[in-house]
Parts: sequence; structure tokens; C-alpha cells
Amino acid sequence: MWSILSSSNFQWVLASTMILGIAAGMIGCLAYWKKQSLMSDALAHAALPGVIIAFLILGEKNLFLLIMGAAVSSLIGAFFIQWIQSATRITEDTAMGMVLSIFFGLGIMLLTIVNRSAGGNQSGLDSFIFGQAASMVKSDVITMLLLAVAVIVIVAIGFKEWKIYLFDPQFAKGLGLPIKGINIVYTLVLVTTIVVGIQAVGVILIAALLIIPSVSARYWTNSFLYMLILSALFGGVSGVLGTFISAVGNGWPTGPFIVIVAASFFILSLIFGKERGILVNRLAIIAHKRQLKSRKSSSSLKRSELI
Repeated sequence: MWSILSSSNFQWVLASTMILGIAAGMIGCLAYWKKQSLMSDALAHAALPGVIIAFLILGEKNLFLLIMGAAVSSLIGAFFIQWIQSATRITEDTAMGMVLSIFFGLGIMLLTIVNRSAGGNQSGLDSFIFGQAASMVKSDVITMLLLAVAVIVIVAIGFKEWKIYLFDPQFAKGLGLPIKGINIVYTLVLVTTIVVGIQAVGVILIAALLIIPSVSARYWTNSFLYMLILSALFGGVSGVLGTFISAVGNGWPTGPFIVIVAASFFILSLIFGKERGILVNRLAIIAHKRQLKSRKSSSSLKRSELI
């Protein structure tokens, strides 16, 4: 086990999944308050055809260029969601579901064609569906790290603007903040986080890494700042522990274990979270009933004294 943990490849992969988890947790927080958690799932699935088309054009598996293809495909998916919502009576969640299904179906169709072509089954593009962090080389990891760090910096620098934009758009507009510009930046950082993570956890599971940490953090605090920090912490630790477990397991998939660890944090938060946890709420109800019972008994005692 020590030989695996001390290898430079494992350490690079561990660093990339940790930074990815932090970035996903922070962006997931923004998506949670914008009420667009399903958007991350839709854009993640929409990224798949872009990866395949980029490979068909280039004829080689260059991670940076494949990520660019995924980004373009995801942005097209985001455009279609907004266009469907504005040009028709279809609701946003329905538009997201349509784009998710159509783009992912197109991606699977293109992937089947690639795999049946000469040498296509050796392309390794299947790893973009469920992720394969262990197959990443140093150049892939550096690309992921740079993009993920850029996302974290953007969210951190614009914290005040994000807070106003998410909780009171009308007030933000009154202050002169460029709402359309902020919305474009939000879409770009969301897409960047998705396309960075698809190599590590896949287009199917990256949405879970965006959604679960933020939901888990919500059970612990009502503060947006602390929620952002907790969500980043849950995401980062999930990336580290998931990568560690998969490495020790010798060939176990990294992405699913990262999501399982994140789900474990959610279960703990659901039960023990101090703001909305089941246990805390139950104890509060019991304490409230006892208080009411004590008041009733005291009021009855006063009446008897008056009589």
C-alpha cells in the first residue's frame, strides 16, 4: 500500500481530485441558491458529444482539446435550455431534462460509432462516462488543476457580488451590477467545473459532486459564507478519501468512491446537522413539548391556588 501512496502519479491524482472537489463544492453552492442544481446534471451530460466530436476531428486523445470540445458542447446545451425556456411555454426543469436526454443520447451514438471504427475501441473515451482518474498523466492533472484553481479564485474574488446576485437580483441591478455579465460568468465557471471533472468522475457522476456537498453543508449553517466553506470542505475531503480508497483497492474506480464518500457526508449531515438535521429537529420538538407541558402544569397550579 505504501508503494502506491508514495508514487508521484497517485499524489498528482490526489491533488487534482481534492482541488476538483473544492471547486465543485463551491460552484454547487451557487447552483443550489440559484435553484439550478439540475442544470449541472444537464450540462454534464451535454458535454459528452463535444468530447467525441473533438476526438473525431483531432484523431487523438489530447485532454485539453477534448475539454474544449466538452465546454463548447455544454455551452450549446446551456444556450438551448435558455432559448427553449424563453421562446416556448416549457418550464426550465423540462428544458433541462430535454437537453440532458438529447445530448447524452447523441454522445452515446457517436461513442458507439467511434468504438466500432478502426482503433476506436482503444481511444479510452469510455472513461469520460464514468471517469477514470487513475489513467490521468501529469499533463492531464496540471490542466485540471489550473482550471479548477481558476474557478475557485473567481468565486472567492467575487464573493460579495455572488451573494447579492443570488439573494437579491433586483437590489444587485439597482446597484448597477451587470446581471447578464454575472450570469454569463456563472455559466462559464459551472461549465468549466463540469468539463474539468468529467475525466476524473465522468459525465454521469460529476453532477453528484456538484450537488451533494452543497446540500450537505446546508444542514449545518444558514450563513452563505460558512455554507460555501463547508461545501468546499466536503467536496475536497470526498475527493481525497475517494481517491485513497480506490488506490488502496487496486483498480477500484475513483469516481464512484468519491461520490459514495460525499453521500456519506450527506447522510451524517441529514441526521446530525445542527440547522436541519433529523436528530436536532427531533430533540427540538421534544424540548418544545416539554416546555408546553411545563407551562400547562404551572398554569393549572396557579388556577388551583386562586380557587
